[in-house]
Amino acid sequence: MYDVAVIGAGPYGLSVAAHAAAAGMSPKVFGRTMASWRDHMPEGMFLKSEPWSSNLSAPGGDRTLERFGAERGFATRHGEPLPIGAFTDYGLWFAEHAVPGVDERTVTSVAPAGDGFHLATADGEWVHARTVVLAVGVMPFVNIPEALAGLPPQYVSHSSGHRDLDRFHGRDVVVVGAGQAALETATLLAERGARPRLVARADRIDWNTVPEPLERGPLRSLRSPHSGLGTGWTSWVWSQTPWAVRKLPASTRERIADTALGPAGAWWLRERYEQQVPALLGHHLHGAGVRDGRVRLVLGAPGGGTSVLDADHVVAATGFTPDLDRLGLLDASLRRAVATVGSSRAPELSAGFESSCPGLFFAGLLAAPSFGPSMRFVHGATFTAHRLVAGVRRRLRDRTPARVPQPAAPVAAGSVPAVRPGGGRRGASHGGAAEDR
Repeated sequence: MYDVAVIGAGPYGLSVAAHAAAAGMSPKVFGRTMASWRDHMPEGMFLKSEPWSSNLSAPGGDRTLERFGAERGFATRHGEPLPIGAFTDYGLWFAEHAVPGVDERTVTSVAPAGDGFHLATADGEWVHARTVVLAVGVMPFVNIPEALAGLPPQYVSHSSGHRDLDRFHGRDVVVVGAGQAALETATLLAERGARPRLVARADRIDWNTVPEPLERGPLRSLRSPHSGLGTGWTSWVWSQTPWAVRKLPASTRERIADTALGPAGAWWLRERYEQQVPALLGHHLHGAGVRDGRVRLVLGAPGGGTSVLDADHVVAATGFTPDLDRLGLLDASLRRAVATVGSSRAPELSAGFESSCPGLFFAGLLAAPSFGPSMRFVHGATFTAHRLVAGVRRRLRDRTPARVPQPAAPVAAGSVPAVRPGGGRRGASHGGAAEDR
């Protein structure tokens, strides 16, 4: 029996596993290492956050992105965007050096069992663990607008569904959204010979400003402090005080999770985007259908009225919705037992990231309504990892079993929708962070 099973091998899962191993526990990590970053981001993308704020967390703090860059011969400088591929390689390096092995099999079921949990893998094996950490990233929570949800998959996709955009060469593609994922996807489409057009409800596109130097005078630093989520006091609060966010009323936390650090484009993308991508701003999706082999979108125009837009394909860069009900791997008895934040379907978590079901912990996007928007970013893994592992240690000392109804019969591997655990990428909105973006 393992002390803790970590489901997900992205920045959060790897960071938690590194701290658990260093604490003398016997962790078991499942998932394809850095899967979201390796499999669900188009080639040519860059990390939106600063390299110094994009570290995975290990005790001692010596497994940093800066150290990895130094070993591989490239610099990680403030104000210079880092290719996604370099960050992905960093995650793989971190897993090799800080985590005691990653089992890349898919977990298909997590169910309560006596003094812990039974986990089933896709190949039919059962694993028993005293505690479970769900760090499944964002992929189970892909959000497709209702107007597009009924279209066949050859006509609509989520922005996280593409590794190679070359297949859209010479085609008309509508990108829906106004965050970093939408803006960068549209730009990359144009640079690969497609004809993209952006459609967004927002009446303007917000762009992040060029970051201020790290070394500044005391007055400038006080007026606009740096933080892992950007410059300014608001970003500093979300970055440095997730513990304080957790103490706010549930309705306030829900609002913060929905609205804080909203969609915006990276400063280094603006010129490339504006030179190549036309946009229809202030337009709402009213409906969509297929006509003569093309997608026809019905859009609500600013000031009333409608317009029609035809395309070969629609890419929805419309973010992710944290929702326990989308975790098909989690036994129904557990989903019913977990208390949620206000009217949301995200788990209410303790200071140690434990849900109301003893021994069941959550990290990443599902923790955002409890701890705030930093949980949508790689930066939040540092706050999460050692606190969550401390919570696991307390639970192991207490050894209180999960007090939830036992399933009527064992769940056969593969009998529920499989969730392939992977790295947290982007955020509650696709423009708010892949986890990071």
